[in-house]
Amino acid sequence: MEGKFTDNLGRIYGLYTGGFIGFIILMAIFEQMGMGAATIGILFVAFTIVIYACIGWLSRTMEVSAYYVAGREVPTVYNGMATAADWMSGASFVALAGGIYFGGYSYLAFIVGWTGGYVLVNSLMAPYLRKFGCYTVPDFIGTRYGGNAARLCAVIVLVVASFTYVTAQINASGTIAARALQIPFEVGVYIGLLGILLCSMLGGMRAVTWTQVAQYIVLIIAYLIPVIWMSNTQGFGIIPHFSYGDAVARIQELEPALQLGAAAVDKPPFGGVKILSVPHFDPQGGMQSWSFATLAICMMMGTASLPHILMRYFTTPSVRDARRSVAYSLFFIFLLYFTAPALATLTKLQLLDPTLATSIIGKSIAEVQALPWVQNWSAVKMLWLNDGNGDGILQLNEFFMRADIVVLATPEIAGLPYVISGLVAAGGMAAAMSTADGLLLAIANALSHDLYYKIIDPKAETKTRLVVARVLLVVIGGLGAYIASMKLTGILGAVAWAFDFAMSGLFFPLVLGIWWKRANKSGAIAGMVLGFLAGTWYLYQVYFNGMTPWMGIDHLRFGIIGASVSLVSMVVVSLLTEEPDAETQAMVDATRDPSGEEVLSATH
Repeated sequence: MEGKFTDNLGRIYGLYTGGFIGFIILMAIFEQMGMGAATIGILFVAFTIVIYACIGWLSRTMEVSAYYVAGREVPTVYNGMATAADWMSGASFVALAGGIYFGGYSYLAFIVGWTGGYVLVNSLMAPYLRKFGCYTVPDFIGTRYGGNAARLCAVIVLVVASFTYVTAQINASGTIAARALQIPFEVGVYIGLLGILLCSMLGGMRAVTWTQVAQYIVLIIAYLIPVIWMSNTQGFGIIPHFSYGDAVARIQELEPALQLGAAAVDKPPFGGVKILSVPHFDPQGGMQSWSFATLAICMMMGTASLPHILMRYFTTPSVRDARRSVAYSLFFIFLLYFTAPALATLTKLQLLDPTLATSIIGKSIAEVQALPWVQNWSAVKMLWLNDGNGDGILQLNEFFMRADIVVLATPEIAGLPYVISGLVAAGGMAAAMSTADGLLLAIANALSHDLYYKIIDPKAETKTRLVVARVLLVVIGGLGAYIASMKLTGILGAVAWAFDFAMSGLFFPLVLGIWWKRANKSGAIAGMVLGFLAGTWYLYQVYFNGMTPWMGIDHLRFGIIGASVSLVSMVVVSLLTEEPDAETQAMVDATRDPSGEEVLSATH
C-alpha cells in the first residue's frame, strides 16, 4: 500500500495543488459575492488544517521504522520539499521579511547563515548520518561514543534547543490564528497547537513528511503571490527579485524628502514585551562586518546542528539520495529566501510612497487610524500609532508594528483582495506548523527512543514506545503553547537562541564523531557539557545580567562562545584520555564509506 502511494506522489500532489488553487479561486468568487473577510480567513485556515489533519490520520502507523524515519523510503524531491517546509518556519515566513523591513542589511545575515548552513549539512553531516543508519541524533551520539552518559547529554541539548525553537513556531501560529479567527493571541496558540498535534501524533515521521510536502506547496504559493502582485502594481514587473533595487533607491529618496526618523520596534507600545532584534548596521567594514559574519556563522553552525533538520535525511532510501536531497532542499528554500528582501522592500514602499494610494507616512493620524487594516491589527495589539510630537501627522518613528506581522499584514497594506490575506495566513500557518511538527517529533522521539527505550527500559515493547512518544508530543506541545502565550520574546530572536544552543552542544561532537576517529566518549561528554554550559552562562550574563558583550558577541551570537569551548574541551579531553577501541574506529571508517550496508542494523 505504501509502495503504491510513493509511486504515485506526482499525481497525488499535482491533484492537491490543483485543488488548492481551485479553493483560492472559489474564495475569490465568494469575496466578490459579498462574503466577509473574517469568514474567508476562517475558511482558509480551517480548510488547510483539516487537509493536514487528514494526511496525518491516513499516515498513522504502529511500525517503529515508519514512525521514526518514514520507513526510509521518501524520494529525494519530496524529501527536499518536506525539509524546506520543516526549515522555513514561522521565523522564515512570518518574521524574516519583517526583520529586513526594520533592520535592513543586518538581517541578511540570517539568510546567508541559514542557507550556507546547508553547505555544512551536505558536506559534513547528512550523507554520513544516513549511512550510519540511526533513528535520532542522540542515537548517533550514544552509539558512536558508547554509553548512556553521552546519549543523555545529547538528549538534554536537543530538548533545550528544540523546545526554544518550537515555542517560536507556536508563537507564529498563535499570531496568525489570532488575526484570521478574530480570537485572542493566548487562545490562538492552543488552536495552532491542536493542528500541529493532529499532523504528527498518529503517524510520526511518515505523517509529518507527507504533511510537510503539502504545507510547502501552500506556503510557497502564499509567499510569492503578494510579492508578484505588488511588484507588478508598482511598476517593477512580475519578477521583482532582480528589479527591486529600484524600489530601494526610491525609499532612500523618500525618507530624507519626508524628513522622517528611523523606524522603532522596541518601544513601550508593545506592552512591556522585549522584542529581540538585531542592532542596525551597514556593510562598512570593521566591527559591522564582524557582527554580520558572527551572526551568519551562528546560523550556519546552528543549521548543521539542529536535530529536526538532520532527522529529515534519515528518511531517504540511500546515502546518495540523502546528498541529492540536500540539493533539492536548497532549491526549494531559495525560492522563499530570495523573495523575502523584495517583499520587505515593496511593503515599505507601499507605506512611504505618496504616489501610491496605500501610503500612510506623512498623512494625518486620524486618517490613518480610520483605515480598516490599521484597526484590525490594532485590535489584536500588533500595531500602534503614537503622535509623539503632537502635530497630528504620522511620522515613521511614530508608527509601531511588530516585525512578526509585516508579511501577514502586507496584502491589507497593499490593498489586495482579502482572499490574498487569507492565503498568506494559511501559508504562515503552514510554515509554523510544519516546523513545529518536526521539532515536537524530534523532542518526543529523542525522549521516547533514547531516554525511555535505550536508557530506562530497553525491553519496552513497540506499542509502549510509540504510546510514550505520543504522550510526550502532547505534553511538550502544551508546555510550548503555555510559554508562547506569555510573549516572552519575538519569533526571530527565540529562533536565534535555539540555533546557538544547538551549535554550543552538538556541532563539534557530531562533526568530530564523523571525521576524527580519535574523538572518544570522555571528549564528547566534555564538549557537550562544557560548550552548552559556557554558551548558556554567557547568554545569561549578557541578556539578563547586563554584562557588556565581549567583542560584539551579544545574546544572538552566544553560540560562538559555546562552540569554541566545546571544540577546545573535546579535543583536549580526547587527547588526554584513552583512544576509542578498534571496533569504534572501524565503525567511523565505515560511516564515511558511501557504499555498503548501513553501519547499524535495521532493527533497534
